[in-house]
Amino acid sequence: MYFEYPKLLWLEVIPLLLVLHYLYLELMARRPHLRVSVLTPWMRGGFSSMRVLRHVPFALKILALVMIIIAIARPRSSEKMDRVNSEGIDIMLTMDVSTSMLARDFTPDRISAAKDIAIEFISQRPYDRIGIVVFAGESYTQCPLTTDRASLINLMKEVQTDLIEDGTAIGNGLATAVARLKDSDAKSRVVILLTDGVNNRGEITPQMAAEIASTYGVRVYTIGVGKEGMAPYPVMTPWGVEIQQVKVEIDEALLKDIAEATGGRYFRATDNTKLMEIYSEINEMEKDRITIDSFPVYKELFTGYALVALVALLLALALDMFVIRRLP
Repeated sequence: MYFEYPKLLWLEVIPLLLVLHYLYLELMARRPHLRVSVLTPWMRGGFSSMRVLRHVPFALKILALVMIIIAIARPRSSEKMDRVNSEGIDIMLTMDVSTSMLARDFTPDRISAAKDIAIEFISQRPYDRIGIVVFAGESYTQCPLTTDRASLINLMKEVQTDLIEDGTAIGNGLATAVARLKDSDAKSRVVILLTDGVNNRGEITPQMAAEIASTYGVRVYTIGVGKEGMAPYPVMTPWGVEIQQVKVEIDEALLKDIAEATGGRYFRATDNTKLMEIYSEINEMEKDRITIDSFPVYKELFTGYALVALVALLLALALDMFVIRRLP
């Protein structure tokens, strides 16, 4: 808190002088006296609360004067506020949820690692609209474009492999993401497509989806997820779940073509660390242009002091009219 007119606080000397003058009158000038032979009749009276009550109106008036001086000195508080002007970027996270994403060459598995790192990516983009598309044998929108980070993160956590029919419809997944972006008026529109397999389902080919994305000016970053060679995969057997080594098959040529056709890039993630680095690199490449204007916001505080002064004056007036006048 600070005062707009701090020099007015010197007026607080006035209440102090009034108090000193009042004490002088009470203790010296107005002290009544009477010569008596003995003090016994007057010593039996003891202490009277009425004697103290007589001084309360004056104390309330001094309090009111102190509060009024503080109020006219204009106490204020201020805090710095930032106004952010951002060139919006709309991003669709398009994730493969086929059963092959349960492979455990990532910790704890591919889909869990992809979700955790995507959530971290979301938290680093506070000014962008982000949505989620999932695909396997089919595709659908898990979350439309939104700036509600809490809802977006919760919906990302709910992504799992048994939501839709199994398969890998890369074209459908990309086309669904582009459909969500085509009417956007954002300065930049981006799809981050993550998969660990080869396109084997869907009505729309990946090449056609990439052409549609290019037509609407949507840039696509593709990420191939999986180690080179073999990867541990949980397989259900009559004796329970067993971990078997399966071959990793990623159509890297297709993913590179999609990225090149739309002005994006292809990345290969072989573990959690590499996948995190890829998202960090995309995050840096797709930094939105932010202008931050700082300005102070003031809050006037004089009303509280003025209210205390008003209450004190009203109490003093009431005591003078209804109590003090009736004192003996």
